[in-house]
Amino acid sequence: MNQILFQDYSVQANVRPGAERTGLYLSRLNGKKIGIVANHTSMKGKTTLVDSLAAMGRDVVQICKIFGPEHGFRGQAEDAVPIEDDVDQKTGIPIISLYGQKRKPTAEDLADLDLLLFDIQDVGIRFYTYISTLFYVMQACGERDLELLLLDRPNPNGFYVDGPVLDPGFSSFEGLHEVPVVYGMTIGEYARMINGEGWLGGGLACKLTVIPCENYSHHSRYNLPVPPSPNLPTMNSIFLYPSVCFFEGTVISEGRGTNSPFEVFGHPELQAGDYSFTPESIPGADSHPKLIGKLCRGKDLRYLRDIVDRQPGLNLSWLIYAYENFPDKDNFFTPFFDKLAGTSHLRHQIIEGLSEEKIRTSWADDLASFNKIRRKYLIYP
Repeated sequence: MNQILFQDYSVQANVRPGAERTGLYLSRLNGKKIGIVANHTSMKGKTTLVDSLAAMGRDVVQICKIFGPEHGFRGQAEDAVPIEDDVDQKTGIPIISLYGQKRKPTAEDLADLDLLLFDIQDVGIRFYTYISTLFYVMQACGERDLELLLLDRPNPNGFYVDGPVLDPGFSSFEGLHEVPVVYGMTIGEYARMINGEGWLGGGLACKLTVIPCENYSHHSRYNLPVPPSPNLPTMNSIFLYPSVCFFEGTVISEGRGTNSPFEVFGHPELQAGDYSFTPESIPGADSHPKLIGKLCRGKDLRYLRDIVDRQPGLNLSWLIYAYENFPDKDNFFTPFFDKLAGTSHLRHQIIEGLSEEKIRTSWADDLASFNKIRRKYLIYP
């Protein structure tokens, strides 16, 4: 993973995630049996939160269980690969997988806990599964009247809102709620919205406390200290992800199996493009990428490192370009596309040849309605 690009992209100054503000939450953990929902992104300085708290000793913080999302607690599992329960080799703490046989903690998992701590770095995109894990954790806590203490983190894509709003008929683990593709909220703000909008169902509410970030606003450009998942290795890939990820619902390669996932796209039959690449097996990132071993022709987007910063917004031009230049249009889209889009309208609009401008106009009313909801739950300017 190329962490140099992460270090180079730092724009903001003095932004501190909730995990680093121990004075606001450490006393709440004393004398309690706690579980922690965390992964490799749960950094406190240069150490993971779990390692930092465990080093204080059980007389200060008694960590009973770790709950791990997609990619696992130490972030070493590939995308969409089920993960089994385990024991963390470094701390000896049991790990309960929330991306294996279940997505939601059971009553038994939570029965011996006094408090659940949640700390995961999100990237602010509806189909990025950490917010789905958050939802199921909140629902489980609500059912047991268990307190959830969420340590908030900045959203690297938190400075704009864009994309189609999910149609409830397309709800899945890749998108549970009626929000746009890019929703412009931190994971703490999103948790407040889940509670406030009654999305937990059955009149449930989670006993939620959010420890906010310091010196953060939605104008901030935040530099992630570590890649949030194996196939988002650079800040550019994180900025391009909401646009390029649509290719996962097509036959076009989104660059998995290369050193630049979500920064390139192509296909052997694409009849345009000035860049070529060949997806290969990369254990730990993608052992079986789409079009493995086949020379793909397409586009290199790595030069667009600052484009989202200059022109915030979802970019459909690459998707439209690929569709228009692909010979077998009847087989361009896969069923997964509508799950990613959260609607079937986008696929039909592209097939019908609508311009990007007209497609974007079709989102306007839904985005305006969402923004009214969003404003109620914002913590930061």
